[in-house]
Amino acid sequence: MAFREFSSFTSSNIRSIAYDADSSTLRVSFLNGGIYEYYSVPSRVADEFERAASKGTFLAAHIKGLYRYSRV
Repeated sequence: MAFREFSSFTSSNIRSIAYDADSSTLRVSFLNGGIYEYYSVPSRVADEFERAASKGTFLAAHIKGLYRYSRV
């Protein structure tokens, strides 16, 4: 997979976010060390996530509970 890192941002909980368009996989790394991959995430959703003012709020409202995931 070839993940594209989101541009820099500030979050109280999220360290980094990356998206692989070929597999539609979103990877979210948290400051506590947890890393999760969310599957079948459309590129449109990843683009909206990247533009969101609050990454944590967007994750909770538009990704968690909607897409299959696993802890890496």
